[in-house]
Amino acid sequence: MPRVVACAVIRDDPPQVFVAEDIETLNWVLALRLIARTPGREVEASARERLRAALLDEQWGTAVELWMQVHPGEVDVYPSFAFHTAGDVDLAFQELQFTPLFQD
Repeated sequence: MPRVVACAVIRDDPPQVFVAEDIETLNWVLALRLIARTPGREVEASARERLRAALLDEQWGTAVELWMQVHPGEVDVYPSFAFHTAGDVDLAFQELQFTPLFQD
């Protein structure tokens, strides 16, 4: 399991969250699960053609960038986000003594 993941938050009602092990995989997920599922009639013709071309050329990152231009402010992408596991909790007690709250 990776210790760092990439994620995207789609500002919808309800919000959608996509998580992947890296930005390249996240771009692929967004291309397939978000961009390709957008009805073509909802996108202006020239932007629609550029999106289709990027998807068909498997240029996932380009497609995400184009989609974000068409839908500004609807997607937040975080290419590197800490991923915490239950094993991290095992060290919590030891870590607490070094946090600012416990320093006088």
